[in-house]
Amino acid sequence: MTDAPAPLADPHLVYDPVAGDGPKDVVILGSTGSIGTQAIDLVLRNPGRFRVTALSANGGRVALLAEQAHRLRVRTVAVAREDVVRELREALTARYGAGEPLPEILAGPDAATQVAASDCHTVLNGITGSIGLAPTLAALEAGRTLALANKESLIVGGPLVKGLAKPGQIIPVDSEHAALFQALAAGTRADVRKLVVTASGGPFRGRTRQELAAVTVEDALAHPTWAMGPVITINSATLVNKGLEVIEAHLLYDIPFDRIEVVVHPQSYVHSMVEFTDGSTLAQATPPDMRGPIAIGLGWPERVPDAAPAFDWSKASTWEFFPLDNEAFPSVNLARHVGELAGTAPAVFNAANEECVEAFRTGALPFLGIIDTVTRVVEEHGTPAAGTSLTVPDVLEAETWARARARELTARTASAEARA
Repeated sequence: MTDAPAPLADPHLVYDPVAGDGPKDVVILGSTGSIGTQAIDLVLRNPGRFRVTALSANGGRVALLAEQAHRLRVRTVAVAREDVVRELREALTARYGAGEPLPEILAGPDAATQVAASDCHTVLNGITGSIGLAPTLAALEAGRTLALANKESLIVGGPLVKGLAKPGQIIPVDSEHAALFQALAAGTRADVRKLVVTASGGPFRGRTRQELAAVTVEDALAHPTWAMGPVITINSATLVNKGLEVIEAHLLYDIPFDRIEVVVHPQSYVHSMVEFTDGSTLAQATPPDMRGPIAIGLGWPERVPDAAPAFDWSKASTWEFFPLDNEAFPSVNLARHVGELAGTAPAVFNAANEECVEAFRTGALPFLGIIDTVTRVVEEHGTPAAGTSLTVPDVLEAETWARARARELTARTASAEARA
């Protein structure tokens, strides 16, 4: 184990691109999403620690983006949708005083990548989906500390990310990986026997595969613990999200897949655990609140006081743990298989899932059809050629094929159901 490659995320190593006094300059990608809005709340409560220099968003919530830019007094606002630039400029003008300079506006599909490489200390990548890959690579190449909440960019571009990242340059922001990151600080890599990733079980914990056949979009969006965006919430219902996290844990910590376990923990108090060779298990626990992991991503190696609520130990509570039902939720084992295939297989898995989730949301695919279709796309993709070097064009080509194939299979399913 000691001769394994160095992990991407190592709590013992601190990468500091801009050492010095004063608040850290931060760029927030995906500022109007769940991670972004909570990060901004954390920044506004800690003005002496953090200063946001740029924001990026897709463009679906222009009024909120303008409000964020004004409150944070950022230098640059980036928006992916060029058709909302006029609306954004008007919204900014309405908030800024007369004669007060407006922030620079960048627009287009590469806008987030541009601000990811801008002058700052830390880039928080809170974008959802594999479109976060280019900004992830840009931030690493520019030498920024990367607070990574966009797991998809690591999963689809693992070798590319690993080829660019310097020791300690990536700090994970997913609650599970922030938990592993903190627990791993208690020992050396040679001490680690197993990583235990916890899962809430989602809204359908305890149901059989047969009982999942008729669930609706509304059912899938009713997560019992976390308030997240619709794609991540549905991924949590299928447990695809947990499968992605298994791949992410393997890439971040260089622990083999057979030593990464998933355990269902409905309360979501324990965010993950590390089992050491002496039999000890260290668990990282907090009430469910993403501001804690965000604070680790932005502040490490320092902790941010009162970043998130703590437990009230004067009150009784029960913490439960259950084995994962792989028959009802086969997505985790499929993800392990995809991770072991490596190459473009993770990109195919992720892209096909994104298409199937959207099809489910629009009523074109039943709930069980999500993972069934993803499985078929992965099988048709086959085994990546051994020894080949992954490139960005490889990832994009694989994603394009996977999305097209998933849409074809979804259309067939919809047609068959219409005839039935």
